[in-house]
Amino acid sequence: MKLLLTGASGMVGKNLKSYMESKGVGVVPTDLSGWDLSGDLLDRRFVFEKLYSAEFDAIVHLAAITDLKKTIEDPHLCFDVNCGGTLNMLELARRKKVKRIICASSANVFGAPRKNPVTEDSPFDPRVPYDYSKVVCESLAMGFFRSQGVPVSITRSWLLFGEYDQPNRATIRFIRACLKDEPLTLFNGGRDTTSPSHAVNYAKLALSIVDNEKAVGQAFNFGGERAVSIKELAETVKRLTGSKSELTLAPPRSELEKDPQISYPSIDKVRSLLGYSHELTLEQGLARTIEWVKSQN
Repeated sequence: MKLLLTGASGMVGKNLKSYMESKGVGVVPTDLSGWDLSGDLLDRRFVFEKLYSAEFDAIVHLAAITDLKKTIEDPHLCFDVNCGGTLNMLELARRKKVKRIICASSANVFGAPRKNPVTEDSPFDPRVPYDYSKVVCESLAMGFFRSQGVPVSITRSWLLFGEYDQPNRATIRFIRACLKDEPLTLFNGGRDTTSPSHAVNYAKLALSIVDNEKAVGQAFNFGGERAVSIKELAETVKRLTGSKSELTLAPPRSELEKDPQISYPSIDKVRSLLGYSHELTLEQGLARTIEWVKSQN
């Protein structure tokens, strides 16, 4: 089997590519640059000629603008890339008659949930352009499934981390600071709570979805094995690195942040429908990421 992987240059994409190849699955990576097959997913000629001519059986569509600040500053670009790119990939999937296309949505479609854990049936409450773009992408995917029979699956991930992550992301920032014994400032007392998971776990989920017909037409919430506060995440990184860093519990940066963001998913559906289990625990994923950061330094 071969997968076409969009957004292959990102953290999740690189981890997914390595995982798939370790399982004997061929990967055809694409992104704006850096690969043999590089181009813009808004370029219909690139998508429907170059990508169409490649050999693959399924698609994992990760490519998107995910920087929330950037999507607020330029919502037009956000919707063009996230929604237009998804539309082209769904049409490509239809034309190629793939066995599966996985469209990566986001936990952000749920906004600040009123009830946890968040299930697949929890109400959407998007807040910024990025969130809304993912709601639109999900609608496009389900539209192609229901009207065209395209075998779509949707994933909504909470905090993913791992090797190749961006330096401004919380997990990498914590690791780098702890390796240097630098202080960690946790705004709002580090009370914000999420469900972090190493990107390899997402890769395993993607393979489970591609291999299981029960996944067609379904959306899946996905996160780690437990809910973790930002304070607990920082403390775990400190313990695993043997750091002397001091954790400073600071007040919220703004009035809008005074109520902690608490959001974590139920992963009962991926367990019951797909028989999924995590490849790496939180601690194992962090330890692996710590070793990668060390190697970069």
